[in-house]
Amino acid sequence: MKLNSYTITQGRDRAPARAMLKGIGFTDEDLAKPIIGVANTWIETMPCNYNLRELAVHVKAGIRAAGGTPMEFNTIAISDGVTMGTEGMKTSLVSREVIADSIELLVRGHMFDGVVALVACDKTIPGAAMAMLRLNIPGVILYGGSILPGRHAGRDISIQDVFEAVGAHARGRISDAELLDIEDHACPGAGACGGQFTANTMATVMELIGLAPMGTASVPQVDKRKEAVAARCGRIIMDAVRSNLRARDICTRKAFDNAIAGVAASGGSTNAVLHLLAMAREAEVPLTIDDFDGICARTPVFVDIKPAGRYLAADVDTAGGIPVIAKRLLEGKFADGSAITVTGRTFGEEAADARETPGQDVILPLDKVLKPRGGIAILRGSLAPEGCVIKLAGHEKKLHRGPARVFEREEDAMQAVIEGKINTGDVVVIRYEGPRGGPGMREMLGVTGAIVGAGLSDSVALVTDGRFSGATHGFMIAHVAPEAFNGGPIAVVREGDSITVDADRGVVDLEITPQELAARLAAWKQPALRYTTGVFAKYCALVASASEGAITRPSQN
Repeated sequence: MKLNSYTITQGRDRAPARAMLKGIGFTDEDLAKPIIGVANTWIETMPCNYNLRELAVHVKAGIRAAGGTPMEFNTIAISDGVTMGTEGMKTSLVSREVIADSIELLVRGHMFDGVVALVACDKTIPGAAMAMLRLNIPGVILYGGSILPGRHAGRDISIQDVFEAVGAHARGRISDAELLDIEDHACPGAGACGGQFTANTMATVMELIGLAPMGTASVPQVDKRKEAVAARCGRIIMDAVRSNLRARDICTRKAFDNAIAGVAASGGSTNAVLHLLAMAREAEVPLTIDDFDGICARTPVFVDIKPAGRYLAADVDTAGGIPVIAKRLLEGKFADGSAITVTGRTFGEEAADARETPGQDVILPLDKVLKPRGGIAILRGSLAPEGCVIKLAGHEKKLHRGPARVFEREEDAMQAVIEGKINTGDVVVIRYEGPRGGPGMREMLGVTGAIVGAGLSDSVALVTDGRFSGATHGFMIAHVAPEAFNGGPIAVVREGDSITVDADRGVVDLEITPQELAARLAAWKQPALRYTTGVFAKYCALVASASEGAITRPSQN
């Protein structure tokens, strides 16, 4: 093998480097082997990533057993659930870039021969994948795993139920005691949020795109089987290094299409659009926002999982895991079985090994699908010339026309919902929450959950240039582009303007004349940046439109 790490570890001139590494226990024998970076996103600010320190021990044991030398390093994670609804949530999407940058820097600096990334909460997953695709080295994604379900009033619950309970409590639909009981029981231990929210959606993506070995992601984080999964990932990275199987060999266009089909079939998070576009840019694979619509249109929803369905992520594991989803996609000819995966085997070969639990009703047969088309659609129109995303899973509604209720930030909209000032038929417009305007494109689970909890999910629409949590459901439209801060039409919507959203026609329109729209845009003035120093200022200078995945790039003004 031609090893990058030899530049660091071998030869007379590298004696100082070896001396330092020997100071922490590495031997000449260790340093002669392939050096594998173990990128860990462990953090003590949330349950999602909490057990990753322990899992890293087993990853490293697998690497050593397969003839490599692991070197563990850390990057960051931001809890979407903890920061939701606050100024802190603006850091979440920014952290995706920091995670990718930090992994890239460590791998380039220490010239690792391969990398295993331990991920969990939302942005750690695409951030790690983006770094692997930039570097184009052998890499394995290990998802820490879902949390187990909580229990309340004899039913399984998740963090989604807590956010919706806030809205229900504000409207007097539940008591203080019930809200507290839901809060106390929704998160019973370590693991990422328990539905097909963004973390589990992106974990599904990583198996179906081929960067995570099939059968690894759906095992819950506290399950003892996760230790064997971790050790297996350590062995797989060594096989990938020996065969020189690199990230871009795996993440081809057909692999991206397979991943999008998995998002569609599972009613997954709208954030998958943003993250897959960003990954495609790093992989130099041509993929546009409109490509999602065609794949979603031909792929049915057949995974009965929250937020739209009945079950939680741990139930997918009980049903047989993500390989069963892969098998269904192949049965319906919704995926390409020839795509290569990180094990060196094809998508089809891996799916053929799926072990479906007899009698399970979580991953449905194709003659009993929940919906004939996938859970996401792309809309365009006078309000979103560059496109936006609507989540269709979990409701039958396709058309809404109503008066705009305009808010300049999420907190103001949340207050209006809590105070009962949003009425049946309204279109809640939340703007200046985009990648630059926020900055950081906050998720809106606080306000969307409150709308659902207030009993308004069937009668109110919400439109924003921000993002939604994967736990969001209802008639919600996000990623409106161009964003308000960049002079998109959403910046000039006025209170009471009529807005039409028609998912069947793929349209979202502000119902004013083109002449009136042009006049308003000509009179509009860009507001001052909310942050002029530090990481947010850097991000605003570099971030692209949501229609391009909100990636950062030097050419951006």
